[in-house]
Amino acid sequence: MNTLLSDASASRPGGDGEPTNPTLVIRGGRPLQGRVEVKGAKNLATKAMVAALLGETVSVLRDVPDISDVQVVRSLLEVHGVTVDDDGEGVLRLDPSGAVSAHMEEIDAHAGASRIPILFCGPLLHLLGQAFIPDLGGCRIGDRPIDFHLDALRAFGATVDKLPSGIRLSAPNGLHGADITLPYPSVGATEQVLLTAVRAKGTTELRGAAIEPEIMDLIAVLQKMGAIISYEPNRVIFIEGVDSLRGYDHRCIFDRNEAASWACAALATDGDIFVGGAKQPEMLTFLNVFRKAGGDFDIAEDGIRFRRGGALRPVMVETDVHPGFMTDWQQPLIVALTQAEGVSTVHETVYENRLGFTQALNKMGADIVVHSEGLASPDRRVPRRALEQAAVITGPTPLHGADVVVPDLRGGYSYVIAALAAEGTSHVRGVEIIRRGYEKFFDKLIAVGADFDVVA
Repeated sequence: MNTLLSDASASRPGGDGEPTNPTLVIRGGRPLQGRVEVKGAKNLATKAMVAALLGETVSVLRDVPDISDVQVVRSLLEVHGVTVDDDGEGVLRLDPSGAVSAHMEEIDAHAGASRIPILFCGPLLHLLGQAFIPDLGGCRIGDRPIDFHLDALRAFGATVDKLPSGIRLSAPNGLHGADITLPYPSVGATEQVLLTAVRAKGTTELRGAAIEPEIMDLIAVLQKMGAIISYEPNRVIFIEGVDSLRGYDHRCIFDRNEAASWACAALATDGDIFVGGAKQPEMLTFLNVFRKAGGDFDIAEDGIRFRRGGALRPVMVETDVHPGFMTDWQQPLIVALTQAEGVSTVHETVYENRLGFTQALNKMGADIVVHSEGLASPDRRVPRRALEQAAVITGPTPLHGADVVVPDLRGGYSYVIAALAAEGTSHVRGVEIIRRGYEKFFDKLIAVGADFDVVA
């Protein structure tokens, strides 16, 4: 039996009597089987919404997921005078013609725990000559300094003033092109440069850029708006600034993080899940690891079917920037690896605290040892980083129900997978965080046969 809250209403805190942060009571031990649909990527949709500020005409964004991060960006756009119309089917119409400056108190109130306000800076500096960033939140998965962003904005000619309530930026003389080299291919900093450089006077050369599929999709959005952007295979992007941009009409790239999460759920529970909307090219690296670990998959025109191909096998994984194995993929994969026959090692090289979620898995019966300074190995290909960690997972170990609290978006989803794979009943608290990145999460759990209740 499933006592289900409406995903639509529950994703908006304060809805008619719905708890703002419910608990999932999960009765596990059954394979997940069924079909789920993934919409546009959270990591593209929110950035494309910000890009609409750069246009002089209306933008239309399609396949937008109904998740709380999208609601945060919508609220921030509306605070700045952008009109946002939603057709209820994942299509947003964004009209920036009424854009105005917003009070810092309003920005702070609507930003919540999101880190997206930092990406408003470039467009707002072009549009209004000033911008404000409140104290930034986000998932507690490691140090995510905004220094890369601020250094880039300074290079474009912005003045940065740090205040007790946040950071105020101004550009009284406008912004100009710059030569920027990122010390690490940061996705957020690359997005910052793109959103700022397209309207800056002159040419910008960005070295050490991130090249994730969502970055390429954002470039496609900006090119539709009239931007001139080219890139080379050595992580160099060239942007020629233009005087004006128009609106766009764009369909979001699918959410490969969500697709991988459901794939790992099938692997962990010995299930069979078809992920509609998933595509092979963007998931190539994941699919290789999935197969090595004992998974099997079928590629169809409208999605990918994921299931076990036999006994699960141990693997060695190193997270890295694209085209490497995404850090967002390792957390749900680790749950499945607890059921593999042997010793697996996951080297986390992107965030230093992203393996903290394994403590709760050990509470559920897993055998995971985290090495806080990482592990050397002759088989490694990703350069070691000072902040890296490693998890050594020994399996198979039966999992049992437990009471756990969601630590972050991907870790929280991983707890749900573990609870669904475990024997007995689990209470997963704080699941509102999960709905930052998973549209209609409860509905999809029902679609694959999960046995759970939602309680206040």
